[in-house]
Amino acid sequence: MKFGAELNSKINETWRDSYIHYNKLKNHLKNQYTNGVWSAQDDKDFVNQIEIELKKVFTFVQVRQKALISRIDYCESVLKDYKEIPKTRATAYDSVADSLAEILIDVDDLAKFHELNLTGFEKIVKKHDKWTGGNLKLYYFGRLLDLYPLDKQRFDVMIVRISDMHDLCRLYGNPRSINDYSQGGDQTAFERATNKYWIHPDHITEVKAMILLHLPVHVFNQKKQYESKDAAVSSIYYDNEDFDLYQERLERDKGAEAIRIRWYGQSDELNDDVYIERKTHHAAWLNDKSVKDRFRLKESQVNDFISGAYSADNFRQDLEKKGKMDQISIAENYFVAKGIQNSVKTKNLKPMCRVFYNRTAFQLPGDQRLRISLDSNLTFIKEDHMDGKQRRLMPDGSHNWRRPDVSIDHPFRNVNDSDILRFPYAILETKIQSHLGQEAPTWLTSLLNSHLVYEVPRFSKYIHGASCLFKNRIPVTPYWLDELLNDIRKPVIPNVGLSRSQSFRALFNGKHRRSLAYDDLSDLHSESGLLPPPKQQSKKISLSFAVGNETRRSTKLSRKGQSTNVPHLSLNFSSNPIPETKATPGRDIISRFWANNNFSDEKKKEGSKSLPMTPASAMMERGTPAGNRKKGSFIKKLDPKAFFANERTFIAWLQFCALLLTVSLNLLNNGDRISRVVGACFIVFSSTISIYALARFQLRAYQMRTGRNLVNMEDIYGPVLLCVLLVTALGINFYLRAPLLFASSGSG
Repeated sequence: MKFGAELNSKINETWRDSYIHYNKLKNHLKNQYTNGVWSAQDDKDFVNQIEIELKKVFTFVQVRQKALISRIDYCESVLKDYKEIPKTRATAYDSVADSLAEILIDVDDLAKFHELNLTGFEKIVKKHDKWTGGNLKLYYFGRLLDLYPLDKQRFDVMIVRISDMHDLCRLYGNPRSINDYSQGGDQTAFERATNKYWIHPDHITEVKAMILLHLPVHVFNQKKQYESKDAAVSSIYYDNEDFDLYQERLERDKGAEAIRIRWYGQSDELNDDVYIERKTHHAAWLNDKSVKDRFRLKESQVNDFISGAYSADNFRQDLEKKGKMDQISIAENYFVAKGIQNSVKTKNLKPMCRVFYNRTAFQLPGDQRLRISLDSNLTFIKEDHMDGKQRRLMPDGSHNWRRPDVSIDHPFRNVNDSDILRFPYAILETKIQSHLGQEAPTWLTSLLNSHLVYEVPRFSKYIHGASCLFKNRIPVTPYWLDELLNDIRKPVIPNVGLSRSQSFRALFNGKHRRSLAYDDLSDLHSESGLLPPPKQQSKKISLSFAVGNETRRSTKLSRKGQSTNVPHLSLNFSSNPIPETKATPGRDIISRFWANNNFSDEKKKEGSKSLPMTPASAMMERGTPAGNRKKGSFIKKLDPKAFFANERTFIAWLQFCALLLTVSLNLLNNGDRISRVVGACFIVFSSTISIYALARFQLRAYQMRTGRNLVNMEDIYGPVLLCVLLVTALGINFYLRAPLLFASSGSG
């Protein structure tokens, strides 16, 4: 599909005038070109049109961003107010979470708008240079994007803020411990199973939104406000001129290494930590298991460490002097440092390739068993000196361990095109510690099987960057290079991803946000659920479940003689005791009746008291043992007004049927033969509609009582059926009356 047609097919009609007028620019360019005349004035006019369009799109995105930020700020202020009120009801947090879901869909719409227009400008500039022989590309990237930096507009900060607030709503105002976020930062070794996928730019924000509803965005440093630069991850990969490490990793040889130096965010005086990392395939010291290990240094120590002036022994002595680590941790760090330093020396390793990307990580704080990362703006930059260019030369004549002219300013327009490669897709990576018995949860499996992602087994950032930047020196290339020639987008699967209902409510996989929490709960005891951390498996864990506007404590899941295996998908299973609060007074009669008829006698005997809401905004099915609950055993508690609304809908249908029945009886009693036939048809139709309305009424009531989502609450087919029946009745009437009409006109 040509881009012009693709643009028209994806346009949001409410924003149509704000899109780039791509076809208009293309036709103007084409007409002038085919006429054989393209003067300097034509070129100037065309550049002015490009600038006008760019300013329009940039301003629109800027205005929409400000509006979204205002809505996010409002939600944040509401949650702060709730924090001051300890007894804030769960429905209040659910209401804020619903608002955040709506904002999330709007952010995705804006991100799609932004990506589509950015692609449009790049394509029209490319066509201009191709047809006219000019160099608009240089002016566009060097001048216009400086005035209107459309390519630097980001949505990550909004995503992170929405995730933080959604997580707080999911925990009903009980914030996570800040210490949880920093756990694992100094972890030396990581052993986990990984899978990698490509994501088309059309789906990046959509995939982020789908994940954060189940796993919060993980921000390591909770002591400062999150900024867009905090998402930057930079890595310098080392290899020799024969690319031995590349070859070993590509062929997956036993003991194959990947050695890199990594840092996060903007490297400066306040952020001068770097990580020296090594990934080993089938490590001999771990019984042939693959592992990633690393240790931390200051930036000022890296050159000396690589050269050997700062040895692993010196590193160990410094750790011992600081006294912040135990002997086991010091020994582990020393082992890694010694191994990396030995590899650099014996294999003559040098900086070869820089890999940059903006990472959004999803993880339960302090829990390394399931981690998902989404890397966008993936860029590869040369760091070598093999072609004679001194890329890492410092002003004093020495060679640094990285280029001084490259920071984190994506898309790095200051770097020569021959030194840089921009990857067209984002990378989704799932990291599961399967050796601890962890498996992928059901919601993640559904996402990975959808049209939103494209699996690329064994994809490696360094292997891809080296094979493209040094293609003349690489004898063997990876298989996935051929995949880049194809469009990875798959046919859209219905009810997967973000959408809106007929009433314009936000839908996630065809469901409302609140239903996702119940789906998570129904998977708690399934094989795909998250296992509890080893330290918590033996602890007694209590859940609180919502009943109307109050909460009650469920029976303890750990009982005598009964083992527990409680997953925690999107839930917060804290070892801290949950403070008890008094029951909310003033509950209505229906809420009391509902609660009394849905809680087991066993809970009453235990004298359960009301607790603040936890993520499980549902109640357990009566009489089902905690260890034997199956999918669908959690019942959604709806507001009593939902039942009244169902009754009003049913009564409205009956009123129409009564009116139709009155007309039909009148036709039967006072009409001729044809009128009586039509009256009989109306009676049949009225009866059919009444039975249909009764069936829908009972089905809705059953769904609300049991929490099962058999069909949508919206009645899509009923009105259509009604119209078809009425038109059919009118058609029968016309068919029977037509001969009489024609006969009377003929006799006249």
